[in-house]
Amino acid sequence: MPDRAPQQVDRQLPTDEARDLISLVRDIAQREITPSAAEEEDAGRFPREVFTLLSDAGLLGLPYDAEFGGGEQPYEVYLQVLEELAAARLTVGLGVSVHTLASYALATYGTKEQQTEHLPAMLGGGLLGAYCLSEPASGSDAASLRTKAVRDGDDWVITGTKAWITHGGIADFYTVMARTGEDGPRGITAFLVPGDAEGLSAAVPEKKMGLKGSPTAQVHLDGVRVPDARRIGEEGQGFAIALSALESGRLGIAACAIGVAQAALDEAVSYAAERRQFGKPIADFQGLRFMLADMATQIEAGRALYLTAARLRDAGLPFAKQAAMAKLHCTDTAMRVTTDAVQILGGYGYTADFPAERYMREAKVLQIVEGTNQIQRMVIARHLAGPEER
Repeated sequence: MPDRAPQQVDRQLPTDEARDLISLVRDIAQREITPSAAEEEDAGRFPREVFTLLSDAGLLGLPYDAEFGGGEQPYEVYLQVLEELAAARLTVGLGVSVHTLASYALATYGTKEQQTEHLPAMLGGGLLGAYCLSEPASGSDAASLRTKAVRDGDDWVITGTKAWITHGGIADFYTVMARTGEDGPRGITAFLVPGDAEGLSAAVPEKKMGLKGSPTAQVHLDGVRVPDARRIGEEGQGFAIALSALESGRLGIAACAIGVAQAALDEAVSYAAERRQFGKPIADFQGLRFMLADMATQIEAGRALYLTAARLRDAGLPFAKQAAMAKLHCTDTAMRVTTDAVQILGGYGYTADFPAERYMREAKVLQIVEGTNQIQRMVIARHLAGPEER
């Protein structure tokens, strides 16, 4: 069936620099990411060379200060870059989002000395990060984590297991939340752990239904020793740092979800225009046209929602409720749109010869990572009605 290039998203960008940035990202996606995406996902291959290219192009530190190698771009722009990358291949878009999440603690709560020492390599030196909060027995209830960090002179000795870690086993640095004090959220501290630290290892990556090119693995810390100079923030501040990071990280997931949904819509439109039944393109049938219209409307609504939250963040205003809404709506939209795309392609949509089935498998995980959508509903409800009675 003939290929038809999708229409580019008409983006509202604040500056000429941002427009040039999006053009650069689209060029990289078209040349370096999209052509091999299906084959590499099927093979479960992580494209480390693409991340090196993105780092060299200044795309791994977009929302952070230029002083330390960042792009100093507003979240409004950074998230639209993520969307473009995720539309090309979710492994790449999500990977950039996770790297940004892993860099957040040091970039936001680190001392000037720590930032000067570590951030340039993290943001533009070819390094790749991972974020370690979840554990085998503490997912949504992250405050119950059991990984421990014990003070030993000027060092901390960290022991425990982290679970569901994107880039687990291949990351160059890990932002690790560990218990240094009492039970509950006040006893948790954040640490920056080198990927080659003695005692740090990763299990065999999980076998997943989608996102096969992105390694997800348990990370074991067996007496990993890190100096106190790698403690981020104050002792006991780690959980607050983790939640603050996740508020921004949820916007990254929302943008990635809209990218996947947009890719699925583009595929469905292209197929519907070319596929003929009963003597005319199936895009001429009203029932299918209405499906496409609903898909496009849901995507535009999701994009507007995550950009609204981003603009609040950029203005220094509270955005936690809107971030939870964006993560909830955009990931649910991705699931609906990708499912409809498979339906529009019919039998072909269920085969690996077309990317629709891959988009549908990938969309599912976005409803789970960085706070399940049930957790997002809890967050939104607390903003509306206050905390639950204990």
